[in-house]
Amino acid sequence: MITGSLVAIVTPMNPDGSVAWQSFEDLIEFHIENGTAAIVVVGTTGESSTLDMKEHEEAIRFTVDKCQSRIPVIAGTGGNSTREAIHLTQAAKDAGADAALIVTPYYNKPSQEGLYQHYKTIAETVDIPQILYNVPGRTAVDLLPETTLRLASIKNIVGIKEATGEMERAIFYKTHLPADFALYSGDDSTALEFMLAGWHGDISVTANVSPKAMASMCKAALEGDKVLAERLNESLMPLHKDLFVDSNPVPVKWALNIMGLIPSGIRLPLVPLDESHHETVTKALMESGIL
Repeated sequence: MITGSLVAIVTPMNPDGSVAWQSFEDLIEFHIENGTAAIVVVGTTGESSTLDMKEHEEAIRFTVDKCQSRIPVIAGTGGNSTREAIHLTQAAKDAGADAALIVTPYYNKPSQEGLYQHYKTIAETVDIPQILYNVPGRTAVDLLPETTLRLASIKNIVGIKEATGEMERAIFYKTHLPADFALYSGDDSTALEFMLAGWHGDISVTANVSPKAMASMCKAALEGDKVLAERLNESLMPLHKDLFVDSNPVPVKWALNIMGLIPSGIRLPLVPLDESHHETVTKALMESGIL
């Protein structure tokens, strides 16, 4: 099981929208050097929704190749078509990814039975460890606990990323799921609470700009050092909050750009961070000791 701070890495882009591969490689090295536990590539923060199929597969292969087994790679392979999710999950396996992160189908709003059959079909078709990803604020469908419990009995469904931030759900999963079922927060603001309640890590947006501090905070939480974890998390709270003043990954890509780590590119329908938010994000970076 992968534990700690797992970065939901951005996909760096040039001003014309093309993928900035050298910056991507530099970012991967940045995370390896600063203690990030795993790279989660082409998830929501990686703009999976605007990469075409070829680019999506290339980003996974590129990340696996550049990591060279020094750090695990989890590939975002979800889609609102089960066939598409199977294709991407197979591509992740073929590329050598360690696991796949599969978001609930978005827009078409399947029933709980539809969600169960979707994930079951992918798991039975592609033999790679698979992590469920529930983020109803984006997908308009909530993977309910009873459905998650059903899915947990499928051998290669090995974990969940839960982005609701609901503590009641966190406690329910810790109590009812097998001890070896990986539990990851997908909400930076509440991740510390989840880990202190026995969860295993955070798939983090904040880790993009502050990997070392996020790694240290997660380590302290997992070791039960509540005082240190809370102190570290307090310093990160401005980022947890203000990297979401606009739709993710708009603010975090702007932050990485002013930090000199990536070019300014982002793809339509997303546009660069509005000037009215520049001061807010800059202040968060300063308060967290990054600038």
